[in-house]
Amino acid sequence: MTTTPTADTGPSTDRRFFGHPLALGSLFSVELWERFSFYGMQTVMAYYLYYAATEGGLGFPKASATSVIGAYGGLVYLAAVVGAWVADRLLGAERTLFFSAIAVMAGHVALAVLPGITGVAVGLVLVALGSGGVKTSATTVVGSLYARDDPRVDAGFSIFYMGVNIGALVGPLLTGLTQDLVGFHWAFGLAAAGMALGLVIYTLGRRSLPSSAAVVPDPLPPGAWVRPLVGAVAVVVLVAVGFLTGVLSAATLSTSVAIVVAVIAVVIFAIMLTSPKTDGDERSRVRAFIPLWLGSVVFWSLFQQQFTVVELYSDERLDRNLFGWEMPVNWVNSIEPFWVIVLAPVFAVLWTKLGQRAPSTPAKFAIGAGGMGLAFLLFLPWAGGVGNTTPVLAVVLILLVFALAELNLSPVGLSLSTRIGPAAFRNLTVALFYLSISLGSALSGTLAGFYAPEHEAAYFGITGAAAIVLGLVLVALTPLIRRAMRGVR
Repeated sequence: MTTTPTADTGPSTDRRFFGHPLALGSLFSVELWERFSFYGMQTVMAYYLYYAATEGGLGFPKASATSVIGAYGGLVYLAAVVGAWVADRLLGAERTLFFSAIAVMAGHVALAVLPGITGVAVGLVLVALGSGGVKTSATTVVGSLYARDDPRVDAGFSIFYMGVNIGALVGPLLTGLTQDLVGFHWAFGLAAAGMALGLVIYTLGRRSLPSSAAVVPDPLPPGAWVRPLVGAVAVVVLVAVGFLTGVLSAATLSTSVAIVVAVIAVVIFAIMLTSPKTDGDERSRVRAFIPLWLGSVVFWSLFQQQFTVVELYSDERLDRNLFGWEMPVNWVNSIEPFWVIVLAPVFAVLWTKLGQRAPSTPAKFAIGAGGMGLAFLLFLPWAGGVGNTTPVLAVVLILLVFALAELNLSPVGLSLSTRIGPAAFRNLTVALFYLSISLGSALSGTLAGFYAPEHEAAYFGITGAAAIVLGLVLVALTPLIRRAMRGVR
């Protein structure tokens, strides 16, 4: 029998967790361990796919490996739509979070114990579905801890985001070391153990959550589950037929996912804008969300290249020798989360201290998108080199800019998605934000296909400049967007 939350403390009065609701600590923990398992697995997955069988890998071509990673990242956040639907219509956000975490753990177990392509297929599907459910529902539950106008909300999401990045820091360090010492499958097993620990801690703290976290906002009528189930089966059959006929392949998977995600996002925006459940103010806020959503897509299409282009770059172009010791290639993925952990408390305090004087949400999105463009331009001084010649310190500093851009957009975007959506589509609005990450992640795999060491200057220059231009466009649109947000800052 599962335990459901029973606490009824008002969302704006509890200050027992560093000035925030006590339940934030439980959510901080489950997100930490889910990210430990997620990033711990993802950090070694690209190498598992393209390393030769003699090195313990599966021998995929590099372009196919990065496409699979991009598609997988896209599917994780696409699964956020499924998680949002389940939370809105069937289980409520809190129960969706609990069962999704179980699916994540099962996926890592499958990667650890099932051999070859079978383990990859079963494991990645389970982790994608579970992580999508965790991300949507955890964000919604965090949002339920605060009143709409609570000035602590951005700071609370920044603290929550620290849990994300502690897991993202420690996961690659430990799974990367485990992979080096005893192999890929033991690394996947360690990811499963981390998620199991997170589940135990979260289960012990579920009663501290407000009862509103378990509410099903729009319950599904009896028997209405048949149509969604038939749709899900049809999708599985179509994907299987696609692979059997050659329409889908590893090399084109990320592009296929990007197209599907873009279509779904357009449909969801259309539903929100045309629904009779959406009033005039809510409709204006949805329109204001569209340019911010597009800015988020551009940001994530560059940021998620940590797991595609930056991994290839670290393996082939980075001099990882430090005073006679060669740093494991997997550890590069822990540098950016390290910076976020260091800087997240600074940003949390900064936004709280500035209050109404802080940059508006559209301005923060512009800084995030433009900052990622600047980070890519910073690769240019070492473009055109041969072999592992780029110093580690250069990448450390570039990933610092990644972190600064992320802290302006990602936790702020999570916070915004819990406040800007129509009341009838609360979880679906959070899912929309994750769809921007889904589309960006899939595009990161597609873009990675154009990367090659001999074309570095063009690659980093064009992608970086495009993101900076987008940031400037958002700056110009900021006054219009702020007016359309109708009281949401």
